[in-house]
Amino acid sequence: MRINFKKLLCIVLITITTIHLSAQTVWENQNSEVYPYLYRMAQKGMIDFQDIIRPISRKQIGELLLELENKSTQLSAVEKKELVFYLQEFRPIIANDSDKIHLVKKDVNKRLRGLFINTKDFQLNADPMGSIMRITGSGKSITQMSNGINFWGQSKRFGFQFYYRDYTETGNGIDSFRKESPEPGIIKLFNPSATNQNFSEIRASLTYSWNNGSISVGKDHLLWGYGENGRIVLSDKSPTYPHIRFDYKPFKWMQFNYTHAWLNSNIIDSNASYNTGTIGTGTGEMRIQYIPKYMATHTLIFKPIKGLDIALGESIVFSDKMDIGFLIPINFFKVYDNNRSNYLLNAGSNGQFFLQVSSRNHLKNTHLYGSLFIDEIRVSEMFNAAKARNQLGYTIGGSVTDVFTPYLTIGAEYTRVNPFVYSNLLPAQFYTQYQHPLGDWMGNNFDRSTFFLKYTPIPRLKTYLRYQHIRKGGTGTIAQQYTAVPQPDFLFDFQKKRTDLFFQASYELINNFYFTGSYQYLKQTLANGTTTNNNTMQIGIVFGLR
Repeated sequence: MRINFKKLLCIVLITITTIHLSAQTVWENQNSEVYPYLYRMAQKGMIDFQDIIRPISRKQIGELLLELENKSTQLSAVEKKELVFYLQEFRPIIANDSDKIHLVKKDVNKRLRGLFINTKDFQLNADPMGSIMRITGSGKSITQMSNGINFWGQSKRFGFQFYYRDYTETGNGIDSFRKESPEPGIIKLFNPSATNQNFSEIRASLTYSWNNGSISVGKDHLLWGYGENGRIVLSDKSPTYPHIRFDYKPFKWMQFNYTHAWLNSNIIDSNASYNTGTIGTGTGEMRIQYIPKYMATHTLIFKPIKGLDIALGESIVFSDKMDIGFLIPINFFKVYDNNRSNYLLNAGSNGQFFLQVSSRNHLKNTHLYGSLFIDEIRVSEMFNAAKARNQLGYTIGGSVTDVFTPYLTIGAEYTRVNPFVYSNLLPAQFYTQYQHPLGDWMGNNFDRSTFFLKYTPIPRLKTYLRYQHIRKGGTGTIAQQYTAVPQPDFLFDFQKKRTDLFFQASYELINNFYFTGSYQYLKQTLANGTTTNNNTMQIGIVFGLR
């Protein structure tokens, strides 16, 4: 047999190069505008976008964009231009042997970067971040400024990233800006005053990847399921938290995710706190320790046919000390917890089950979805009003795109979360992080009806109009949650109803450089009939994702 050594050498080199150049897992910020672009393309049946769990990797995003590039003849003029724009950010870069550092220069994709290095074994990209926002309205006059850095890269099978942003807010109405709002919660630094506060946000991860999976150690948000203005399972309302994340996709039709997170209970452990013996230092004389708090969650996502995703998940929030049983990704957390606690309520943990069903383009250009979150339920008594404990929440929604005109999306959604969901007998096991909800920002005992329009008239100009109506009841007491028979009715201890109208427009001039503005009108009526009207306007310039 004759061997063509030139051809063999080419094959070997191509194989080696492919191994070096295979993109590793770097998680893309969930606020990136590429998500709604891909979401809409999946809604039209152009791609298969598995985004029930976010963030997803830049590698997956790049592959989907390249798939759309091969179907560019089916895209509208605006969609084509946006595709070219997003490929500047996510198109894989062919490595070279040069270790030269490039400063404030466009890379081979014509993406302007603060710094980049691309070699066959190592890649690094870094950008500065900054913003200035002006927030005004009823009782509010706030100037928000930020600065920071974002860098990410890869080395062979490892991916890494780091995001740091420092914020300063000055003015009136600082405390009211985030109350009962989907705005992410913050951890205040230094000594905030009524007119001045400082806070920061850190995200970081180190990831090891293989052909059909990855394992990551990081600090970030983890989003689960769909929701137009809130997610009932996992949202980004709470501050980020450190976690171990494991993703595995053995088949095209099945995907598995496991996460173990370290949360902050914000509850001082008086038994573990102690006097340091240091005299004359004021607060330094006492070592403060908080009750340890953790969360474990795992999910199976099935895809029976293209466009149909069914996700089943379980989570458990536990406290006091680590337990190796919750580090087993395929463990049945609820049963394991019942066994280890001897079936004693005050010795156990706070477990949940959840479900997501998503249908894309089975009705042309339409996305239909439903989420179910079960905190506690008695299946045998669920229809018995006297004995039922239906502590659950659900979301149903849908949208249609390309309505009347290309790139116009119309949608509606309804969310209801029953009393006592997210709560627990033990405060250290509430479904919270730093006392901010891990799930929906409205907490429990509420419902919300939402109607929205999304339109992109020209490439990269996003406009959004939303109307929503919310009814909110009281949180109740632990005695009502665990001993009341029958359970209090939905919306018991009625607190208020609110109606708000929200409009937002943003334009991405270059990658991750935005001009943005929004207006919100809010009308709120308390149980005693008192009505208030508020408005909030925001306008600003943002460089780097928030």
